Amino acid sequence: MAESQEMKDAIQGVIQELMDSIMDKVLYKDPFLKDVHLSTKPLYAALVPDEIFKGSHFERRFVTPFGKVWEKLAVVAATHGLGYAEMGYRIDGLIPEGQLHRISEVLNTLEHSKKNKGKTTPNWERELSYIRQGKGELIPVPVICDLYVEDQLTNKRYAFEIKAPLPNSDQTKVSKEKILKLHCMEPNVVDGAYFALPYNPYGSREKYSWSFPARWFDMKHDDVVLIGDEFWDTIGGAGTYNAFISAVNEIGVEYKERIYREYLGIEPPAAYDPAHAKLHEPIPEYHSKKHK
Repeated sequence: MAESQEMKDAIQGVIQELMDSIMDKVLYKDPFLKDVHLSTKPLYAALVPDEIFKGSHFERRFVTPFGKVWEKLAVVAATHGLGYAEMGYRIDGLIPEGQLHRISEVLNTLEHSKKNKGKTTPNWERELSYIRQGKGELIPVPVICDLYVEDQLTNKRYAFEIKAPLPNSDQTKVSKEKILKLHCMEPNVVDGAYFALPYNPYGSREKYSWSFPARWFDMKHDDVVLIGDEFWDTIGGAGTYNAFISAVNEIGVEYKERIYREYLGIEPPAAYDPAHAKLHEPIPEYHSKKHK
């Protein structure tokens, strides 16, 4: 219980640091200026209420810094779960030259799959099997992963590429290349390398349908892909995802009310129910995969 409370406090500390920084920026350092908006976008200002653009102003300053926050939160979960974690970790290994050529070939084929009318679709097991047949001189290759984790009980090592829940195609391609290289290093440098999304805006794994990462991974079936609870429970142990949600929900209401009052300058709506704004637990009927 003490360990769980410690992790919860650490998660809330990361979120509070982010939100306090954003509130300071939008209230004082870089506020929405109605007069500037009117002079630079008179047509927009004439047709659309200022509050809409004031909300967009806040969103841009919220979404961008959140990218690194996912990694910080993952470090907290993994440190309290498996035992050790580090962001931006460099991994050096040796890969047969023929496998490096095949990695490029696989990625180029997927990139141009549209020209082939979609005849080539991502399939991690098939691709990795083909790539590993490559031979040749061992070439030194460095890979910098978003998150490196060590299980201090089993001494197993894992690498993760962590992207926002709706990543673009270029980001996903770079991550896939890194993960393929990590899986091809001889001897093995890590026991597993994964493409991870911190939560699933579509609910269940079977319904995930954002098209850009689907160009590179079979997002519904590839074992190398972890989404939402699959990711958090892998790095922190069973129940980590629910603990993460609980920790964020506990402080979320305060910040939503502050944004209403201090930034938008209005009282929360009379019908406002903080529970509706909460992150939710995994869909009960959905059973996540377990990676050991």
